[in-house]
Amino acid sequence: MSSIHDSSFTTVESIPADLQRLTESIHLLPLEYASQIGPLVDAVVESTRRRRRILTLVQEALGQLRLDMKYLMFDLEATRRERDEYREKLEEFEN
Repeated sequence: MSSIHDSSFTTVESIPADLQRLTESIHLLPLEYASQIGPLVDAVVESTRRRRRILTLVQEALGQLRLDMKYLMFDLEATRRERDEYREKLEEFEN
């Protein structure tokens, strides 16, 4: 049961409030019950942290993708302008 209190809650802010209340309630239970429920709560806490890490990674990847898209759109527009300029110069040269 000590693993819940020691390792899982070093970063309490990363765990939802309802899960924090659940673990606090488990600590109030008699040791025999708390030791049975403790590993299950540990698994839920770890799963929650893993999901948050994944969500953060996805959000960062989406931010990078948005930035990359902006650069690509800028590059595309610049390429189109250059193409149009060369086309005009070619038409002037042919005439």
